[in-house]
Amino acid sequence: KWESLFKRRELVHTDAVKEFYAKLTMSHNRKKDVAKSKVRGVEIEFDHIMLASILGIPGNNGICEYIKEVWEESKYTKPLEITRRFANDDTIMEARRVKSVEMKPFQRFIHFLVMKNVVPRFGKRDTTSFMDLIYMDHLIARRLVNLPRVM
Repeated sequence: KWESLFKRRELVHTDAVKEFYAKLTMSHNRKKDVAKSKVRGVEIEFDHIMLASILGIPGNNGICEYIKEVWEESKYTKPLEITRRFANDDTIMEARRVKSVEMKPFQRFIHFLVMKNVVPRFGKRDTTSFMDLIYMDHLIARRLVNLPRVM
């Protein structure tokens, strides 16, 4: 489960983790999405496939999956249901982005967690993206989230 990522008991070198994130850069091209960083003089470079391998989960689509504006319906992803649930309005007739002010406090907290920690990004933070809603729904329902897929 995704919870195991947050319950690790191994020794963590917080200064090295901070340095890793402070120097982290992402590049995107047609062939490959690559993350690069440098910790204590050591270059670190990996793509979403390598990260998926490290985490032991499938990963194959890249950052385009996160920024797209098209809903894909699946067993767990029902766009209209998710929109209604997070907008707290059963009368909505079409899947759409949800504004933070429409959410309950716990939902806003999960949105903040997704924006700041799960898939950090620049840009507007008062409105969800479609993928934010999907990740929020998965986290609340305690379903696995495939982070390398959006890296």
